[in-house]
Amino acid sequence: MILFEPDRRRKAAPTLVDQTVAALEDAISARVLRPGMALPSIREFARNHGLSTFTVMAAYNRLVARGLLQSRPGANFRVSQRKQASPAPVPEWVAPRIGASWLLADVFADHSISIKAGCGWLPPDWHDTAGLPQALRQLSRIPISQMASYGHPLGYRPLREHIANRLLEHGLDVGPDQILLTHGATQALDIVVRTLLRPGDHVAVEAPCYANLLQILALNRITVHAIPRTAEGIHEATLDDLARRHPIRAMFVTTVLQNPTGASFTMAGAFRLLQLAERHAFLVVEDDMSRDLLPEPAPMLAALAGPSRVLYVSGFSKSVTPSIRVGYLACAKPLADPCARTKMSLGLTSSEVMERAVHHVLRDGRHGTYLRGIRERLRRAHDQVAASMRAHGFEIWGEPGAGLFLWARPTSPRLAGDGMIELAARALKAGIWLAPGSYFDPDGKETGWLRFNVAYSDDPRLWRFFQQTSAQ
Repeated sequence: MILFEPDRRRKAAPTLVDQTVAALEDAISARVLRPGMALPSIREFARNHGLSTFTVMAAYNRLVARGLLQSRPGANFRVSQRKQASPAPVPEWVAPRIGASWLLADVFADHSISIKAGCGWLPPDWHDTAGLPQALRQLSRIPISQMASYGHPLGYRPLREHIANRLLEHGLDVGPDQILLTHGATQALDIVVRTLLRPGDHVAVEAPCYANLLQILALNRITVHAIPRTAEGIHEATLDDLARRHPIRAMFVTTVLQNPTGASFTMAGAFRLLQLAERHAFLVVEDDMSRDLLPEPAPMLAALAGPSRVLYVSGFSKSVTPSIRVGYLACAKPLADPCARTKMSLGLTSSEVMERAVHHVLRDGRHGTYLRGIRERLRRAHDQVAASMRAHGFEIWGEPGAGLFLWARPTSPRLAGDGMIELAARALKAGIWLAPGSYFDPDGKETGWLRFNVAYSDDPRLWRFFQQTSAQ
């Protein structure tokens, strides 16, 4: 029995094992190989198809693992006798109930929303199609003995060395032992909070603010004070007054392409914040996730003040892919050690496999070209989405022309009248995800604003929804 003709082109074709598995799966699906039927012996199948016995053995074993074949010692491989489950009926789609829990958890598993205008990541088809697959292939060649341990508490050292060199280009001089790799930048923020703060401590955050940070602070029972975000940075007078009245331990800020407003600090705004931190002796925690998406240089607080005053947090979900959960914390050595202990207490080491993959991507000569392409696509998306906003009567809070986000609010009474939570609930019924400003407000109050991800918001159906809703 000849099931297929192997394609032996080395670069273009799948491996011979993959081809053999696919051919057998097709034969089982088409009932050429029926339940209970014995397959040819490994030697016979190999001889008939011009394959090695090792290739056929690997393919047969893979199909056993998938439950398509059965194997008994001393007997031939046979097609499994399992009954085919009848397809489950497809339920009618019901819009999820909007709320903070949906935004922070359920939305990541909810693939029913077709227009994700409020999400916080790049579309899957925008991501690097060369660097990451090559990195994963490279990982498959590493002997398992080199990755059979938990790894170093600080993370994969070659990646920490690479990060240290990259930070030095921005003026931040830290060694690899001052860099702690984490399971995403959000875990780095959580580690900072758990290590340096105690329940009841006072901190300042931007308003609006990264939503997950607010949840971290609430879970740790930290007292949070809101400081308005401005076009140049933060409202220094409000922070100065707050620090005179309360023992502020830390200020959490996003320097570049802030989530959700898209704003970036000016150099003057950065210096004024650091002067206040020095005057009132509080730490600054700098969340710098989106710097790779900014075309031009921008101030880095940690480089200006040093790691003793500023703890620097970043990661690779924006510049590589969100599924590669690798972030990092750069700080003074006396802080790095206790933060590493907190990391180990929470979940032991981070994933060296993912850290190796990121290291390979960053060293690949194509990553810089990929980032330049992403920046240009985002610039065009900003222009298009801002034009749609103006055409539909939205007020835009700054136009950064870079990064993922625009912060805007509708001026139409029919859109704005019942508040953004209600508007978002109506949008969900139309298969549209909006992100109301209350999710990003330290007090959770209605603000009238929405966060738009420009990479997802250049969709005629989104603006048709606003037009139709405004006309109702």
